[in-house]
Amino acid sequence: MKEILEVMIKNLVDDPEKVSISEKENEKGTTFEVKVASEDMGKVIGRQGKMAKSIRSVMKAVATKEHKRVNVEFLD
Repeated sequence: MKEILEVMIKNLVDDPEKVSISEKENEKGTTFEVKVASEDMGKVIGRQGKMAKSIRSVMKAVATKEHKRVNVEFLD
């Protein structure tokens, strides 16, 4: 799942080297914390959060297929 998220994020940003994704497991499922360069944060979140919502929807669909729960957080 992390690889799918990484491909999506790296294709959106101008500086793919500054993309870092950490994965944390807890009782509720898996949380992915995404960090990008500050100038790319707007591209990842999108207008009114539409891009971020779309990324979360795709990841939830992938997680459902694997019978898991997932959450995606975007950090500054």
